[in-house]
Amino acid sequence: MRFVLASVSLALSLTISADNRSNACAGCWAALADAPLVEESLGVNIHFIDPKPGEVKMIADAGFRWVRMDFIWEVTEPERGRYDFSRYDRLLQQLDEFHLRALFILDYGNPLYTNGKSVRTPEARGAFARWAVAAAKHFSGRRIIWELFNEPNNQMFWPPQPDANEYNALAREVGREFHSTVPNEQLIGPAVDAKDLNFLGSYLDGRSHEWWSALSVHPYRQTNPETAAADYARLREMIGKASSDGDLTIISSEWGYSSAWSRMNEERQAIMLTRQFFTNLANGIPVSIWYDWRDDGTDPDEGEHHFGLVRHEYRNSASPYEPKPAYLAAKTLTTMLRSFRFQQRLDAGGPEDYVLRFVSGNESRMVVWTTSQTPRQITIPKLSGQFSITPVTGGKGTRIKSAQDSLTIGISASPVYLAPVN
Repeated sequence: MRFVLASVSLALSLTISADNRSNACAGCWAALADAPLVEESLGVNIHFIDPKPGEVKMIADAGFRWVRMDFIWEVTEPERGRYDFSRYDRLLQQLDEFHLRALFILDYGNPLYTNGKSVRTPEARGAFARWAVAAAKHFSGRRIIWELFNEPNNQMFWPPQPDANEYNALAREVGREFHSTVPNEQLIGPAVDAKDLNFLGSYLDGRSHEWWSALSVHPYRQTNPETAAADYARLREMIGKASSDGDLTIISSEWGYSSAWSRMNEERQAIMLTRQFFTNLANGIPVSIWYDWRDDGTDPDEGEHHFGLVRHEYRNSASPYEPKPAYLAAKTLTTMLRSFRFQQRLDAGGPEDYVLRFVSGNESRMVVWTTSQTPRQITIPKLSGQFSITPVTGGKGTRIKSAQDSLTIGISASPVYLAPVN
């Protein structure tokens, strides 16, 4: 079964961009034939089963429609063969209230069967598969995406050493059980770094993907998010060689930028979030999960503490967490482009310049930025009228008017939104 995001589709033409001409990245920056609505695509990673009062509403208010969370084997099978999914029942009830969908990670070990987090023995694989199918049956029809494990190529999560063969054995067993018992549920994986081509190649060679709806990757980097387009192209080439039909969807199930990284701050994080989401939307990635929802701590020198969109401290149910600029950037993106779909990257400026067009019926909006280190001016041809300019974190913008059927605009590393003014 292939990945299905929504029942409504819109056929859009493929557009070859300036990047394609410059680096021969076939398929980069081109619309899906069945491009999803922007708001259907975006989600956030959480680290809780029991949210604080007002927390889920705040996630929904940012415009997210997906929540990714560990579905923990040890927690939900406390005794051999006895499953307790009640805590996740409560979580899903709150997600349902705000029309949020769940992407649950079937992960780690269980001391009843394993020694640590990895699942390495035939007995453990069998028990894991029975538990995974029991969970999928319990929540059948809830449109959950089930992701098999988290970063099994990382020794932190697959100790003492990652082993693609061991992971493949688990993936095949779980895949067969899903196919025979819950064929309408969506199973994805392997949730590894998009640049780990050795592991991904071994995974594809193991044929585990034949049981799955989509292939999930984590495209982390401290460089520009636009560079992920080439990684997706390489991965699609690998999929094409390994898969009989070559159409396995890629989703980005975890990716973020810490505001405490070197050469990063909260304002820069907001810019990177926006460009990251647009890179995925414009490169055929139907689901993109930002890592993560809230800061995990307050140490200013600890990068792991500052991936969040909101600060660490809980305040009250009316205003649960203080938003960081990245939260405002996410809300601005989903507000400006709600009900829109990506259509094309326009040929304007040079290879470093990005002009993306989104459409909703007869209405068109654009987002523009550059990866150049210095701001610059570009001219967008065949564009007439007056446009509002909205900055990356929202707020009152300015207006600009075209001249001689083209629009000249100053752009920088920080994206801005262009919307026609009647």
